[in-house]
Amino acid sequence: MKTRLILLCLALAPVVLAKKFTDEEKPAWAKKDIRDYSEADLERLLDQWDANEDPLEPDELPEHLRPQAKLDLSNLDSKNPEDLLKVSKKGRTLMTFVSVTGNPTREEGETITKLWQTSLWNNHIQAERYMVDDNRAIFLFKDGAQAWEAKDFLVEQDRCKGVSIENKEYPGVHAKDEL
Repeated sequence: MKTRLILLCLALAPVVLAKKFTDEEKPAWAKKDIRDYSEADLERLLDQWDANEDPLEPDELPEHLRPQAKLDLSNLDSKNPEDLLKVSKKGRTLMTFVSVTGNPTREEGETITKLWQTSLWNNHIQAERYMVDDNRAIFLFKDGAQAWEAKDFLVEQDRCKGVSIENKEYPGVHAKDEL
C-alpha cells in the first residue's frame, strides 16, 4: 500500500509542480503570435532549442565543417604530386569527368558508363554516375582518394577518351587524338 501511495505522489508531483507562465511573466518576444515572429526571434528560438544539445561527432558533421585530416608528408614521394592530391582528398567528395570516344547516342553513352560504374563498384570503389552529355559523365566519389584508382581503371577502357580530375586531363590509352 505504501508503494502505491509513493508512486501516486511521484506521478502527481510533475503535474502539481509544473509552472505555466502568465502573460505578464513572459518576455516580449514570447508574447507574439508565432506567425508574427521575425528572423531574429526565430534565430533566438533555435539557439534556445540547441542550447542543451550535445555537439555532433566529427563524422556526423556536414563535410565542410569536418576537421581536416592531418597529412603525413613523411611517407609521400615529393616527386609525385598525384600522391599528395590523393592523400589530401581522402574522405572528401570529389567529381571527375569521363568522356566516351566517338559520337555515341545518349543511350549508348549511358550503357558504357553504367558498365564502368558497375566495374568500379565490383572493385569496391563507390562512385555515383551522372550523364551531362551524350558522351560525357560525372563520376562522384565520396572518398576522393578512390578517384585516382578509378582513373587508372577508366583510362585503360577501350571507349574512354579521357578522364579529368582536379582540372588535369588524363587521356585514354586506346583513344586516338580527336580534333
